[in-house]
Amino acid sequence: MSESIALHRDLADLFHDLAGRLPRVFKFSYIFLILHDPERNVMRLHILEAPRPGRIVPGVELQIEDSAGGWVWQQQQPLVCTNVDHETRFPKVIQMMRAEGVRSFCLVPLTTARRRLGALAVGSFEEHHYGGASLEFLQQVAKQVAVAVENALAFQQIAELKDKLAKEKLYLEEEIQTEYNFEEIVGDSRALKLVLKEVQTVAATDSTVLILGETGSGKELVARALHNRSDRRERTFVKLNCAAIPTGLLESELFGHEKGAFTGAIATKIGRFELADRGTIFLDEVGEIPLELQVKLLRVLQEQEFERLGSTKTIHVNVRVIAATNRDLSRMVEEQAFRSDLYYRLKVFPITVPPLRDRPEDIPLLVRHFAQKFAQRMKKRIETIPSEAMKALQAYHWPGNVRELENFIERAVILTQGQDLFVSIGELTRLPSHTTNSGTTTLEHAEREHILKALHKTNWTIGGPSGAAAKLGMKRTTLQSKMQKLGISRPS
Repeated sequence: MSESIALHRDLADLFHDLAGRLPRVFKFSYIFLILHDPERNVMRLHILEAPRPGRIVPGVELQIEDSAGGWVWQQQQPLVCTNVDHETRFPKVIQMMRAEGVRSFCLVPLTTARRRLGALAVGSFEEHHYGGASLEFLQQVAKQVAVAVENALAFQQIAELKDKLAKEKLYLEEEIQTEYNFEEIVGDSRALKLVLKEVQTVAATDSTVLILGETGSGKELVARALHNRSDRRERTFVKLNCAAIPTGLLESELFGHEKGAFTGAIATKIGRFELADRGTIFLDEVGEIPLELQVKLLRVLQEQEFERLGSTKTIHVNVRVIAATNRDLSRMVEEQAFRSDLYYRLKVFPITVPPLRDRPEDIPLLVRHFAQKFAQRMKKRIETIPSEAMKALQAYHWPGNVRELENFIERAVILTQGQDLFVSIGELTRLPSHTTNSGTTTLEHAEREHILKALHKTNWTIGGPSGAAAKLGMKRTTLQSKMQKLGISRPS
């Protein structure tokens, strides 16, 4: 038995091995483990070796007073039932035993020097099967099994922590690959330097920062710069686009949920705030958070605590919040579409990111950066950018800001055959902000109008067979991503 226990750290593997060795000296039909769950204060059946599938299955939970294992756990004494017909206690347990044909059973405490764990139980199809030497032997086995169970639970806890760290790492690696994550903010304009000076000033504090600016102007880059220059830079930077998550799922994304909290909640989910503990959370498009959820967000900002959906347990976190929006929150407050107390709590230190048209001197640097980035990715060699093309790029007003410029340069690199960047100057004809001329509409503007038309036709239904994604011939997630890139959000 000691040899088997030393070989296995996983409880399922341990019991499978023990079930193969024990019958040589100890006869049983069933062997299972009943552990006390300290969080829920119930007894749970964890491991089971049985001759056939039946009603006794892993995961069955009973209140302590209803469980034979609970009695053994509390009294720290063995319990022997020589005939189930004569046992009047634990009716739920006896009912399950009879249904399986078990006629006698025995439970012994699982206890170590540190704590009481639960009970080890065996059952037999025969009456008067346990007692005397067999009971003494089972108690000796239980002492060793208790140590193995305690070790296995410790390894399980370590594995869960490793899994959480691995999830953080995967999340971080996923974020590293997102489109705006180049190493430094590119630009040398006075407008950009003023923003970076503000970033340097507030980064070392834990104050909440509200980043304002048009869609595609680089608000996420500023948020990352704040995190990377803070004392939290070694911890996770977690982002959430509040406009990209359906309203009904946003609370779960932010705060997590317990298994069974709602239909489809088949497992416990860790929310973004919990994942960002001791790090930074970036709430993009914070103006899209519905009013009923703003109260809970305000509480996290003020108290640094929340409850998962379906749970009453309060979770405390240490999170720095950075929010961003392209909407006029002060006007939304006046229109009672955004809570004033949350607005002022977010606006501790506002930073406004200038649109690209207000820093045209940064365009050549950005063009060279994006051209090099996409040329390397596509294994092309681009050495020059024609001066006429650069002038046209600087003259264009870029309504989609840096994101539009990046997309345009990516397309240019795709079309480039030689070493000179091919720029379609015809697409860069300056558009007045109040008109849309079909002959000079940019590719992005045309795509935006096409998506909006589909959304209006489907009454802003994105998924499903009759949704906008199906009509556009793309996946729901692809459409949501494009909507995010183009700054499309459902009207209030």
